[in-house]
Amino acid sequence: MSGNAIELHGVSKRYGPFQALYPLDLTVPYGTVFGYLGPNGAGKTTTIRIMTGLLRPTTGSVFIGGLDVHRHPREARRLFSYIPDQGYLYPKMTARELLSFVSAVQDRNSPDPKAVEAALDLVGLREWADELIEQYSYGMRQRLMFAMAHLRDTPVWIIDEPIIGLDPLAVRMVKTWVRQKAARGHAVFLSTHLLSIAEEVCDTVAVLHQGRLVAVGTMDDLRRAAGAEDRDLEEVFLRLTAEARETVDHGP
Repeated sequence: MSGNAIELHGVSKRYGPFQALYPLDLTVPYGTVFGYLGPNGAGKTTTIRIMTGLLRPTTGSVFIGGLDVHRHPREARRLFSYIPDQGYLYPKMTARELLSFVSAVQDRNSPDPKAVEAALDLVGLREWADELIEQYSYGMRQRLMFAMAHLRDTPVWIIDEPIIGLDPLAVRMVKTWVRQKAARGHAVFLSTHLLSIAEEVCDTVAVLHQGRLVAVGTMDDLRRAAGAEDRDLEEVFLRLTAEARETVDHGP
């Protein structure tokens, strides 16, 4: 695969007088992990809801695999998998039952037992596969969300806050999984407020602050933009967002 997996052109969102997201332009090529970094409330989830077709933008367009998400939603949704920060799971089903159900729905035929078992192994849930989901911890539920997504081999992955509530072993699993997807030529759009994750797994990072895109580029690009070439991502992030606050408060 070549070209851009994801393109955002002039995407913004306004709720009455409140501007949640200012006009935004982004491109994500295939074969890369794109980190979307910002504090809670920066507009990351709003962006993702627009990208996945769950929310209409006030202005602008989103293209996934060259398809306009809002004009051709059915076709575009076949090209991406979405892992939300808090997805709904049927509490009275077991993990194996849920994965079998999802597998059957996707194939429109019958579940693929091998795919189900592989997904359980991937996220380390085989031991608890026959327990009711209502008995799962938050971290186990997040792992199950990854298992569900793994049943679809889409070229684009959109992931919102993937490691909140996960134990260290599961965090390592997510990091490895993300890099493997990119190595296979897939595109991964990863939203997070955790600086360490962005620094470890992302090829390109965009910094969002108060609905505005502050900076985008490689880690070296961001360090140069912040005048902090010998600093870690935390210092770079703090400098970039401080400059953005000053611009908003006092104008350019």
